[in-house]
Amino acid sequence: MDIRKCAAEGIGTFWLTFAGCGSAVVAAAFPQVGIGLLGVSAAFGLTVVTMAYAIGHVSGCHLNPAVTIGLAAGRRFPARDIVPYIVSQLVGGVAAAGLLYVIASGAPGFDLAKGFAANGYGEHSPGQYSLVACFLAEVVLTMMFLFVIMGATHGKAPVGFAPLAIGLCLTLVHLVGIPITNLSVNPARSTGPALVVGGWAVAQLWLFWVAPIIGGALGGVLYRWLSEEPAAQVTGIPTAAATH
Repeated sequence: MDIRKCAAEGIGTFWLTFAGCGSAVVAAAFPQVGIGLLGVSAAFGLTVVTMAYAIGHVSGCHLNPAVTIGLAAGRRFPARDIVPYIVSQLVGGVAAAGLLYVIASGAPGFDLAKGFAANGYGEHSPGQYSLVACFLAEVVLTMMFLFVIMGATHGKAPVGFAPLAIGLCLTLVHLVGIPITNLSVNPARSTGPALVVGGWAVAQLWLFWVAPIIGGALGGVLYRWLSEEPAAQVTGIPTAAATH
């Protein structure tokens, strides 16, 4: 496994978690000028757009274990590289959450009990949604996210627009999912804040691994069935070559 690809995935997932969750923890409800749900949704989308242009050519810019597994299920990513990618993503997500905690806790009145952008169901869902509702939402939203990724990165898709399509899709699923679970669709993004919050967030973390991975695999398989033509793997450009 290319250490540079792993480093790119770690850095990219750090940015997604730090900036995305940071927008929720620091800026969402800032007095008078808070960015709200729409702003947080846009922030997550922007993290993917910016990193896709920055490291897409290095690692494929997955930033998400569910994406890595979904692409592998759709035969667009080698199974042998799944574990190194996921480990790198987890390191980035946990490091980002730790740094965000250090920064956010520097403000008077900081309260970790407010959730720290952790994902939850039942009484810990922003809208008090049930376990079943949250599970289904995470599966379906991740499935459609992977479907868009598979299509946007296909060899016959418009060249150069994949980051925009993927970032806009992530914004859209956040607009739907934040009231339900605070939206995960990404186990690495969920793990960092959960470890900081502890308690209930860690106890409920299983859902934000299981549901996104199921959804990611379904999205990858569904798109593979829809478009059986061979397409380039989403792994970045090999060091010794200029093409996939």
